[in-house]
Amino acid sequence: MDNTLLILGAFGAILILVILITVFRVITLVDVAKGSDKKRASSSNFNNALLMPIFGLLFLGGIFYYSWASYEDYKLPVASDHGVRTDELFWITMLVTGGVFVITHILLFWYGWRYRFSEKKKALFYPDNTKLELAWTIVPAIALTVLILSGLFVWNDMTAEAPEEAINIEVMGYQFAWGVRYPGDDGELGDYNYQLIDNVNAFGVNFNDKAALDDFMPLKLVIPKGTPVNLNIRARDVLHSVFLPHFRVKMDAVPGMPTNFHFVATKTTEEVRAETKNPDFKYEMACTEICGRGHFSMRMEVEVLTKEEYDKWASEQKTWVNMNQDYFTEGKGKRFELPKLAEEGQENEEKLSVKAAL
Repeated sequence: MDNTLLILGAFGAILILVILITVFRVITLVDVAKGSDKKRASSSNFNNALLMPIFGLLFLGGIFYYSWASYEDYKLPVASDHGVRTDELFWITMLVTGGVFVITHILLFWYGWRYRFSEKKKALFYPDNTKLELAWTIVPAIALTVLILSGLFVWNDMTAEAPEEAINIEVMGYQFAWGVRYPGDDGELGDYNYQLIDNVNAFGVNFNDKAALDDFMPLKLVIPKGTPVNLNIRARDVLHSVFLPHFRVKMDAVPGMPTNFHFVATKTTEEVRAETKNPDFKYEMACTEICGRGHFSMRMEVEVLTKEEYDKWASEQKTWVNMNQDYFTEGKGKRFELPKLAEEGQENEEKLSVKAAL
């Protein structure tokens, strides 16, 4: 059914275009027959001038109709505290710039008709108007300054140092997927070095660092509602960009230059499912920087839980060390001195089990 409508729509558009071209040709031939094509202003001058406001009306009307009819399709629920302020700034900017857009385009299309050529009219020589030039320079400058400063204050709040209670999560982009790393009970992420990256240790984690032994790496990004989360972002190969649309978060992942972004989620996944009446709804993290032929596949599921659910989920996760013990006995992981670390005071049973396994 949809394909049939598309075919009919395309056929109708082509038919309308053919009719318009035919009408134009007929008008041109009539002008030639009448000899009006020899005049300084033929009938096409009047016709083109008349079409300007008609086209303007259809153009602006189409924009407003589409925006109104499709608003619910592209408006995403806000699910972070700073996202509310971001959306407010967006709509203020849209009001200012959209208002100017509408006014100038109304004048543009109207002037095409109002000041069309006529042999009975004499053009006005109007070289300059200092007051007008000052007005259209100062007023936009003030408006832009207010918009920029308003956005700057919000941006500074969003990019300020993360609160002490924030959960630090490492996000790494690579062609063509995302990886995430969480700290364990110690609340600290282990150190890393790009020279330690291999086929198994994708993050290049330095397991000689005690803090790394309880880190875990799930297959999706899970965050608690109402608790600050600080994303430590980096890239392993080329430029990527972390995009969490529902949380109004976007930050580039740059090779060799770690970035970060902290925010507070305000709605769990289940709450948004109830709000949107979509039982299959899922948050997602996508890449918005074209990074190669597999760019389209750089997506990761994001789940927001209550604090209690998150704590339970985190406590059930197995550390990367515990899940990859063969790496430390048979692979490149032999270079790490895990038993020595355990002897230096690591009391976590899971870490000691690694020593026993080695």
